[in-house]
Amino acid sequence: MATTNNNLSDYNMEEVPSSEGMRFAIIVSEWNNHITENLYIGAEKTLIKLGTKQNDIVRIDVPGSFELVFGAKIASKYNYDAIICLGSVIKGETDHFDYICNAVSLGIKDLNVHGDVPVIFGVLTDNNEQQSIDRSGGKHGNKGIEAAITAIKMAVLNK
Repeated sequence: MATTNNNLSDYNMEEVPSSEGMRFAIIVSEWNNHITENLYIGAEKTLIKLGTKQNDIVRIDVPGSFELVFGAKIASKYNYDAIICLGSVIKGETDHFDYICNAVSLGIKDLNVHGDVPVIFGVLTDNNEQQSIDRSGGKHGNKGIEAAITAIKMAVLNK
């Protein structure tokens, strides 16, 4: 695995544009909330660290990762610079994992293709719970941090 023993959330603040004056919506799946809450904390702290004011970050909770797409669609009607979708899908014993992962990734892709605001894919799609823990503040960093940095960069690109 390419991420073995690497913290993928290390970044140089000087290489990331300031997010001062930007507004973000963060759509958070309630399913696997012990994972998604860590993703949210990482994203929120990163946005604030890079210049976003607390009141310019809006959190929208949805029941599961499948619902992230509709949550982002609703958020896209408002004046956000970028929308971050945070979820965690952990492989189980059925094909449900494949259907959810495909639907969410294609739904977010469609929002990006047809919409005017960047929608960021911050969804963990792991084989087991430990992999999700490792990527939501564990030894591989926090995908929420990476999603926040991506949101800033895409918001700047969109301007």
